[in-house]
Amino acid sequence: MRGGVAVLAVAAVASGCAQGDGSRVPPAPGQQRLQAPPARALDGYATKLRAAYKARAAATKRWGLKKVPLTPPAPPAKKPRITTRKGFEVDGHEKLGLPPVFTTIPTKQKIVFLTIDDGAEKDPAFLRMMSELKIPYTAFLSDYLVKEDYGYFKKMQARGVVLNNHTLHHPYLPGLSYARQKHEICGMQDVIEKHYGKRPALFRPPFGNYNEDTLRAAKSCGVKYAPIWNEEVFVDHWEYREWDRKIRPGDIVLSHFRGREDWKGTMPDMIRRFLDKITAEGYAVARLEDYL
Repeated sequence: MRGGVAVLAVAAVASGCAQGDGSRVPPAPGQQRLQAPPARALDGYATKLRAAYKARAAATKRWGLKKVPLTPPAPPAKKPRITTRKGFEVDGHEKLGLPPVFTTIPTKQKIVFLTIDDGAEKDPAFLRMMSELKIPYTAFLSDYLVKEDYGYFKKMQARGVVLNNHTLHHPYLPGLSYARQKHEICGMQDVIEKHYGKRPALFRPPFGNYNEDTLRAAKSCGVKYAPIWNEEVFVDHWEYREWDRKIRPGDIVLSHFRGREDWKGTMPDMIRRFLDKITAEGYAVARLEDYL
């Protein structure tokens, strides 16, 4: 490709800049000379794309995937309007301006969003796998698990992962008073700000359970969104919210930071199952925060 572009550029420059007698003349009115720098820039961009695909293909083989994961489209210039899923509202949800609870991002593009909860397993191989494959994901952390190794999640954050709120101790929130719920949520906001520099805008209630107090407390702590999920992936199977057991554009997929103590496999095993399925069905993994 580089050779072809160079030949065309040279030919164009030669024909536009010289007469038969060898004297140089300016181009005719309205003509523009072909500039070599843009040609080189375009060629360089194509080279980078090829190199990126080659690296991803090598990582695909290294991590035992069936196909190279698909690349997601560019994030939308105009973010979609996020509202609470019908049937998931609490009384006065909109009037009170509570964080929306949703399982899917409104989009027609074949993308899904991977979210991973808790923080029990801290597998270095998982970090390497996701970095090498360039797969985005969102973490929802509980302090009683991540405090064993805040540094592990700092490495995750350095790779572009947004660290979000999953409470201090992962309780069943509807069983607590408003004050205790607020302590669980605001307390985790404080922990994430202290260790990772920023208070999250996203909060996921443990087990996906919440009531009006939960969302009022979350709002008071600075939370803007309360995403839950439409599918859940494990090492050895998937679970679905919808009756037809199908993935849909914009679905949020849940998994957990778990390893062999809880699963019949590792986090890379879970990611392999996740990516093999969505890639086979023509889906790419996008970054949740880019759509909010």
